Amino acid sequence: MQIGIFSVGDVTPDPTTGRAPTEHERIKAMTTIAKHAEDVGLDVFATGEHHNPPFVPSSPTTMLGFLAAQTEKLILSTSTTLITTNDPVKIAEDYAMLQHLAEGRVDLMMGRGNTAPVYPWFGKDIREGIPLALENYQLLRRLWDEDVVNWQGRFRTPLEGFTSTPRPLDGIAPFVWHGSIRSPEIAEIAAFHGDGFFANNIFWPKEHYIALINLYRERFEHYGHGSADQAIVGLGGQVFMRKNSQDAVAEFRPYFDNAPVYGHGPSLEEFTEQTPLTVGTPEQVIEKTLAFADYFGDYQRQLFLIDHAGLPLKTVLEQLDLLGSEVAPVLRREFAARRPAHVPENPPTHASLLAQRNGRVGTLEATTDAAH
Repeated sequence: MQIGIFSVGDVTPDPTTGRAPTEHERIKAMTTIAKHAEDVGLDVFATGEHHNPPFVPSSPTTMLGFLAAQTEKLILSTSTTLITTNDPVKIAEDYAMLQHLAEGRVDLMMGRGNTAPVYPWFGKDIREGIPLALENYQLLRRLWDEDVVNWQGRFRTPLEGFTSTPRPLDGIAPFVWHGSIRSPEIAEIAAFHGDGFFANNIFWPKEHYIALINLYRERFEHYGHGSADQAIVGLGGQVFMRKNSQDAVAEFRPYFDNAPVYGHGPSLEEFTEQTPLTVGTPEQVIEKTLAFADYFGDYQRQLFLIDHAGLPLKTVLEQLDLLGSEVAPVLRREFAARRPAHVPENPPTHASLLAQRNGRVGTLEATTDAAH
């Protein structure tokens, strides 16, 4: 299983000191966090995309391109690329360029975001959110899969004889996840294309996500990509750890109470009971995360949110140390022990897709040679 972290890139005052980092400090902190994730043996760093304060990651490919030069093994991803308000042509070209710079260590998660005003900021109508997402993604796939594209749709000018550049590395497009917390249409398009489905289950009770993931699995099998339990699923999670659970709760409480998304709402205890948030020891994080597979089935990627709500960089790096040394190795071992042999252990990567294609080519060549 791939285990990593995702960041929303919020610039939030530390409630214990009242000081907020500058945008420059927060951006540099995100790159430090990503590089430390590789140092401690995690697999993935994913950044969100936002175009409004208090968030800074408005240009994911810029940040990930920088990180490509600073890392060697880390998979560089997004925890949302806005498929509705970005031009599919720009997405196709930006992420193909990033593929080349990162030697293929790239995938991305398509989503609609959670900021309604972003639609008019980019000249779009939020009432067309789902049709925009579906049409833009269908065009994006063609731009990656076809060297020359002729296309006409509802939401942008037609393309005639258009070739996006650069072409995907080795002719293999980046693997795509579709992120959703509420929309069956997104689960459907993920299943249709045989893409991954990422349920960012950090806010709502598990029953909501069980329905979405089961729909995706059923439709994945319906479209002939494999059995339902072979569908590629990723999950979010949210943790804060200390060696002693009482210390974790006491330290994290002011950050939780003032968090930009859920602060001043349900109590920490209520939120912990009703969502995947785990505040406690590494052992408690392991226990709760292992239970995810009981609800959602065997899955391939687990991302944790750890760097939000004003937490100091030093604290976040300490969380990474615990994730890398005490949590991730146990999760990988335990999930592998329970996973049936026919269920993929990891999501597709550029290397695995290249090997799969070359294997098919080798088999075809061998068959052709034998026929002659």
